[in-house]
Amino acid sequence: MEFTVTAQDTLSKARAGTVITAHGPINTPVFMPVGTVASVKGVHQQELDKDIKARIILGNTYHLFLRPGVEILGKAGGLHRFMNWNKPILTDSGGYQVYSLAKQRKLTEEGVKFASHINGSKHMFTPEGTMDIQRIIGADIIMALDECTPYPCDYKYAQKSMQLTHRWLDRCCSRVNETQGLYGYDQTLFPIVQGSVYRDLRKQSAEYIASKERDGNAIGGLSVGEPAELMYEMTELVCDILPQDKPRYLMGVGTPVNILESIALGIDMMDCVMPTRNARNGMLFTQRGIMNMKNEKWKDDFTALDDDGTSFVDHYYSKAYLRHLFVAGERLAGQIASIHNLAFYLWLVDEARQQILNNTFLTWKNKMVIQLATRL
Repeated sequence: MEFTVTAQDTLSKARAGTVITAHGPINTPVFMPVGTVASVKGVHQQELDKDIKARIILGNTYHLFLRPGVEILGKAGGLHRFMNWNKPILTDSGGYQVYSLAKQRKLTEEGVKFASHINGSKHMFTPEGTMDIQRIIGADIIMALDECTPYPCDYKYAQKSMQLTHRWLDRCCSRVNETQGLYGYDQTLFPIVQGSVYRDLRKQSAEYIASKERDGNAIGGLSVGEPAELMYEMTELVCDILPQDKPRYLMGVGTPVNILESIALGIDMMDCVMPTRNARNGMLFTQRGIMNMKNEKWKDDFTALDDDGTSFVDHYYSKAYLRHLFVAGERLAGQIASIHNLAFYLWLVDEARQQILNNTFLTWKNKMVIQLATRL
């Protein structure tokens, strides 16, 4: 994998760049739609490619390990072929599931024992095992196994967890170094910075991760309930430590405002389930603000879904029609809303990139965050 910084905004830490992978280039900053189980919910791969213009999507090691399983993925020739997606893929190692399955898992030095959320079957993820599984999945970018600490989290626990994450990282690096990709192309390992919301721990972790000299780095353990100001503070601190010539991935973020603020701090890559999850509940993100499509006010509004449309669905359907679909419980409602929200997120990072290239990012960002937070 190669990364080139193309432009740097002079009034913020935002930068535009390009990541080169075996499955194509990724212009940054970039938002990555989440395809947890080899599917971005409610959206066809053709729509992801042609209309939404996604440049990279995510898969999840925990979920793919359980269903369809590594045997099927191996027989298919990897996730790209299995789901017919020819652009880059990133896989999360399962660390976030370690966090979210707190009542169904047990952490040890060796790894994490967990019970399947599907049928209760018992499994073990080790750093080496998650690297092997991600080799079979075949993602272009693979993540180290880590523990994502909750918020709030006391200092001693955060410190102990961070140190465990670092030891696991050493084992992930060793495993990746002694193995090769299975499908004729290289895979890139990203370590993950942890440390909760403690500045000294975040600094220690960022320095340790940077010392590994991998081709990219991630920031985890944020957007887990802490105030946005703390998230931004930790992000800025870590971005100032991580190498300038490597892409920085902020995991699980976030709202459109979060995305722009994170880009301003030097983040290159982001992902979140919010565009599709909120879409299924009737929430649309637009350049002018947020619309709840279940509201009575849209009942007889026959204007286009979004006059500033970033997707074909915005001009094809009216607000009244989409509200009707939600009220009627039609699945098409969630599909239309998901396409819109994902296309909007991709438009947002593309426009941010253009503003960085024009050296006008900060002024544009400051105006946009006010509009994006408005409830229509």
